[in-house]
Amino acid sequence: MARAYGRGFRRADQHPTVKHASVTQDPLHNSSCACHARLVTDKITDSAVLAALAHPLRRRLMDLLRAYGPATASTLAERTGEAIGNVSHHLRVLGTAGLLEEAPELARDKRERWWRRSSPNLGWSQGDFAADPAAATVSAAVQTMLLDRHAGAAREWLAAEHPAEDAEWVDAAFIADRWMLLTPAELAQVGQEIIEVLLRWGTREVPDDGHHRDPVLVFSYGVPAQP
Repeated sequence: MARAYGRGFRRADQHPTVKHASVTQDPLHNSSCACHARLVTDKITDSAVLAALAHPLRRRLMDLLRAYGPATASTLAERTGEAIGNVSHHLRVLGTAGLLEEAPELARDKRERWWRRSSPNLGWSQGDFAADPAAATVSAAVQTMLLDRHAGAAREWLAAEHPAEDAEWVDAAFIADRWMLLTPAELAQVGQEIIEVLLRWGTREVPDDGHHRDPVLVFSYGVPAQP
């Protein structure tokens, strides 16, 4: 049975084709989960592109551009607390990999450079890199970095002292798990259903109803394990 515990959580029973040869479009797949390649819009098949994501700041820049939309290096530097020159460098790395593209139509003058994600939904299959030990290492490193980032966000929320005005957020935040007896096909079905929920909420048109909305991270993992 599901258990209720933890401060700040209630417990209950994630565009056009990316212009890079190593990222291929699959019109049947669409996902906000970075590692569930069966449901993604654009699948990364080149470890060099995957390596571009293997940096915490570049991963955060990708997340910021997803959450808030196109931005300039100066805006992203302000959000991350990094130097503009450093942010600009990492934006160019992501652009060279085909993960970002410039949005010149948003610029107010010739000096201003706006960046946006080339695709809102990216993914890869670890099996695609299994034959190449170096590529498999890159894939594993990126997935570990994502896990650390996801868990870190949850830990930060739990560790924070929430003021009274955060009461609704404290009540709404949740964590859920469940042990299941499944076949590989059934695990894939569970993943697909969860991802469809994330996709429905993550790609909806945000209502213009006067309510303030903050970024929220919802993540999910399903792996074979022993209790």
